[in-house]
Order: sequence, then C-alpha cells, then structure tokens
Amino acid sequence: MSDSSSTEDEEYAVVLDFLAHGRSNGGYGDGPLAYAVSTDRFVLYELSLEPDADISILDRVRIRPDFEAGIQRGHVVDYDDLSDGARSELDYVVEDVVEANEQRFVDFYNDAQPISLRLHQLNLLPGIGDKLRDNILDERKRNGPFESFADVEERVDGLHNPEEIIVERILDEMREDDLKYQNFVQA
Repeated sequence: MSDSSSTEDEEYAVVLDFLAHGRSNGGYGDGPLAYAVSTDRFVLYELSLEPDADISILDRVRIRPDFEAGIQRGHVVDYDDLSDGARSELDYVVEDVVEANEQRFVDFYNDAQPISLRLHQLNLLPGIGDKLRDNILDERKRNGPFESFADVEERVDGLHNPEEIIVERILDEMREDDLKYQNFVQA
C-alpha cells in the first residue's frame, strides 16, 4: 500500500466499503457506491460507481487526477457519513498505510516543530506530554534522526508503540471535525 511511487498530482485511496445498491438511508437504488480513504492525505470519500464497476473492499483506486475506471465521481465526506462497514475497516486501513509508509511517519518524530511558545506538534500525539516530548527532542538532538519505529521506541525511554500513537492521532483527526491542529489529515 506504499505510495512512494505517486507524484504530487496523483492520489490513491483504499476502498473501505462497497454498497452495490447504494445507501440504505434514503438513497437506496441510486446505484453502487463505495467509501474510501486517501492514502496520502487521509481524506474520506464517497465514490459513485458505474453499475458494472469491478471494485471491492480494500482495493486501491486512483482518485486524482482522474478517477479510475468504474468510478463516475466522488466527493469528500465526514467520518459520520461513512457506513458502519467503512468505519470498521478504517482502523485497519490506517494501520496498514502507516506500516507501509513507515519512514514518512518516523520522519514526523524527526521533524516535528513547535506550533507556538506553549505547544509542540509532538504534544498533539495521544499520551505525549511535556516530559516525553522533551525526551524525544533530546534523543533526536543527541543521536540524530530516528530510523524506524523500533528505533524510536528503543531510544526514547517511556515511549511505547510509536506507530500506534500515530495511527490513533490520524483516526482522531478524521473523527473530530473541530480539532484545531491537523498533522496528518488534510481536506
């Protein structure tokens, strides 16, 4: 699921749910649709599909610059607009994207900067308070950039599961419309 080959003009998404007969809440019969999450910006989409579209859950589809064959159109949706099936798959897909693009997210630990005099990007991560933030900053300053999630966990005392922390923050950013700061989700 790595997106290292995509260019700035391309965007891909992973299908979270496929509804062959459309929405069950009033839009039933409008035609097949799918819910998907982009792998670069973590934007949620509802995709209207051609009747004969060959798309399944967990397929990777191109959504920009042009939709992949079988997709008529798509639009951005909020987390609350997703089907129950799409919501249940979302956690697993985000985990897979983070795992497949490990260096991209390890670089967040390497490159995170202050947002203001009182707030740092690292403090936005669940479970990272001032002490743990300072441990991360001191370690990267003394011994250079982190190479992997395992390296982050090994070198920073008290930081456990740095990959899960990133996944949790991404999911929080997708679920919460009123978060002031977004590190990973870009609408």
